[in-house]
Amino acid sequence: MTKLKEIVLFLNKYLDHEKFPEDSSWNGLQVEGKEEVGKIVFGVTAGVDLFKKAKEKNADMIICHHGLFWKQANPSISGWQKDRVSFLLENKMSFYASHLPLDAHPDYGNNVEILKILDAKVKDKFSYRKGENIGWIGECKSTPLEEIVQKLKKSINADCVVLDYGKKEVKNIAVVSGGAPYDVFEAIEKEVDLFITGDAADVLEVVKDAKINVIFAGHYATETTGIKALLKVVEEKFDIKASFIDVPTNL
Repeated sequence: MTKLKEIVLFLNKYLDHEKFPEDSSWNGLQVEGKEEVGKIVFGVTAGVDLFKKAKEKNADMIICHHGLFWKQANPSISGWQKDRVSFLLENKMSFYASHLPLDAHPDYGNNVEILKILDAKVKDKFSYRKGENIGWIGECKSTPLEEIVQKLKKSINADCVVLDYGKKEVKNIAVVSGGAPYDVFEAIEKEVDLFITGDAADVLEVVKDAKINVIFAGHYATETTGIKALLKVVEEKFDIKASFIDVPTNL
C-alpha cells in the first residue's frame, strides 16, 4: 500500500502541471478517497462505465486524461455530475486527471508515444498553448504512408481517416493527439510530410492545395498512448498494482 498523498505529489511534479495554468481542465486530484492506495486503474475519460469497471477490480484510485471537471462547465455537484462524484465517494475511490500536461510530456506523453510507435525521433516542438507546446514533430526513416496507417491501426486500434495529398514516402511527422484539426496550418507552415491528430474537420481543400498528408486517427485512440505509458511509470515508481481499462468511444 502507498499513501495517496505520495502518489499525488509525484504526479503533480512529474507531469509539471504548473506549466499549463490556462488548461481547460482542473488537473490533479479531483476526488479524494482512501488514504492508502493498493490498486490503481488508468483510463482515458472519466465516466460511470469506467468507474464501475474500476470497482470490479477493487481499485482505490483512478487516473485519467479527461477528468470530471472542466473550467468552462458549471461546477455544481448536481444531477448527472452528482451521480458520478457520489459513486466515487461511496466507494472511497480517488480520482486524478491530467489533460494538456499528459499530451505534452516529453518522455511519456500522448504525442511523443505516437512518434515512438512510428519509430520517429523528436526533433522539434509543435502546437502551442499559451507559450507551451503540447505537440511534437518527429523524424523517421522514409516510410510509405500506408505503412504508417497500418501501424496506427495495429498499435492503438485507430479507425483512420486518411487525406493522402502529400508525399507517398513520409519522413517528418507532426502529432497532436485528440482534437486539434486546425493545427494543420502550423504543419503546413513547418513543411512536414504528415500531420496526425484525433478529431476530423473539413480541411480537405486546404490539405489538397497544400499537398500535405493528414491522418485523423480518432480522439480516443490517439489519447490511449500517454495514459498507458504513465501507468508503467507509476507502477515502477511505487511497486503498485495497476491496469488499463479500455472504454472506447468510437470517436
